[in-house]
Amino acid sequence: MNKKTLKDLDISHKRVLVRTDFNVPISSQGIVRDDYRIKMVIPTINYLRERNAKIILMSHLGRPNGVSKPELRMDPIAMILSNLLGIEVKKLNDCIGDEVKNFIAHMDEGEVILLENLRFYKGEEDNDPEFSKALAELGDVYVDDAFATAHRDAASNVGITAYLPSVAGLLMDKEISTLSGLLESPNHPFFAILGGAKVSDKIGLISSLTGRVDEFLIGGGLCFTFLKSQGYKIGYSMCEEGNLNVAERILEKGKTKNVKFVLPVDFVTVPEVRPEAPSLTVDIEEFPEKGVGVDIGPKTIKMFKDELLKAKTIIWNGPLGVFEIEKFAKGTYEIAEFLGNLNNVTTVAGGGETAEAFRKFGLEEKITHISTGGGAFLEFLEGKTLPAVDALNDKS
Repeated sequence: MNKKTLKDLDISHKRVLVRTDFNVPISSQGIVRDDYRIKMVIPTINYLRERNAKIILMSHLGRPNGVSKPELRMDPIAMILSNLLGIEVKKLNDCIGDEVKNFIAHMDEGEVILLENLRFYKGEEDNDPEFSKALAELGDVYVDDAFATAHRDAASNVGITAYLPSVAGLLMDKEISTLSGLLESPNHPFFAILGGAKVSDKIGLISSLTGRVDEFLIGGGLCFTFLKSQGYKIGYSMCEEGNLNVAERILEKGKTKNVKFVLPVDFVTVPEVRPEAPSLTVDIEEFPEKGVGVDIGPKTIKMFKDELLKAKTIIWNGPLGVFEIEKFAKGTYEIAEFLGNLNNVTTVAGGGETAEAFRKFGLEEKITHISTGGGAFLEFLEGKTLPAVDALNDKS
């Protein structure tokens, strides 16, 4: 990555503004339900604390649309941070203004504070210069450690860079370096596992990776549009009728570029998607007329594992079934567990549901890298420029 990182600056004793992505799910009781994104920023915070910086964290939470909403205040995040760091992380009641500046002026070195939800101000999402400048007045240095928002053009990750030295945090650097390696110099054979719901969501990714990867393994709702384009019956399973021709062209392009596409050969089906629905495992040729595919079947699981044994690099985006319902999570779980037990293979997973699946199964420590990004992960691999990354200072 040709962008400056935290390690390229002397941040000792300085006020350091850190853009994080603490946009995590919170229950109606104010309990954080998934703290993975919070944990991933801890190395950057500790790095700054070790160098006696004054650390000012900022993030958005939810979609308040420029209105202050009590249920979207950052207080639960501050509690989690305090527990993870073993120190008190004070949460301020605003993110700009004289009261905030006065508090920061009296901060101790190594102290950590958290600003209020950035999106309580309309200027955040509008990338308003005045809001950007008001944020910049709080610090001496800006650090972006929020890869998950890097595809957004906002005041706190793009506008602010016009006013402060701006560098990537440790997490941002890791994300960009890992994903750049996948695009520029992966070890082959290089395989991609793709699931999720829609072909339309994956067209850019498949197009970008075709010619880079050696093989695609397709599951989830995504596979049914491909299967129907090849003449298979899929019952009531999810299918983008308007993209049947697109799916067919993707498969044909794979043949011309000598890229293999592996589609499921059997499925777990149900008459309707609900936990108590009776399930039936069938080969694709026997797909029930009124059935819905909710998971890949045992033959497909074995076939996918046999294929993956050939790989040296594997990237995964999108679950292979309705993994939120435990009885339909077997395909996603078994492939995730299999990846975790591979030796000398680079394994990278990304996308909200994919990362959630690994954490749900307790397998996040067993693969090379789980990206914190959803849209940013996809757009980066599609070859798009991420505004927040582009705005950081170049090393040159």
